[in-house]
Amino acid sequence: MTIPTLDTKYVFTITAKIGDVIIAGETGIGVRRIIPIIGGEVTGAITGKVLPFGADFQTIRPNELIDLEAKYALETDDGAVVYVENKGMRFGPVELLQKLKRGEPVDPKLIYFRTVPRFETGHEKYRWLMERIFVGSAARHADRVVIDVHQVV
Repeated sequence: MTIPTLDTKYVFTITAKIGDVIIAGETGIGVRRIIPIIGGEVTGAITGKVLPFGADFQTIRPNELIDLEAKYALETDDGAVVYVENKGMRFGPVELLQKLKRGEPVDPKLIYFRTVPRFETGHEKYRWLMERIFVGSAARHADRVVIDVHQVV
């Protein structure tokens, strides 16, 4: 008996519009930042919008490694509400991370930004989101975060 191999397949893209960064300050393990999620869209196998509430709670460690934990919700075009918890990390050369903090453009290929989204919904059509593992490859822009969501198969 062999163990199944892991592979991924693209499923959908989440584009989350973000508000101004709120800095809570140095907490002892790093600088805590809160970034409001103010809307956005979902395209691909699922279509809809990112609801205008929620936030990404970040800790920027001394080596500039950023731990991310976003909590927000999606609403599909057919009315289903899907709660999202998306944990991950962003890391790269310090000078490029500093540019991102200032809102300057950086080629996403130069930054390691990966997430593990988990979904919850009571809508039967989208229960499969709760029965699979997903990974995301993301890019940070001045006004939004774009996440390509892949299902682990």
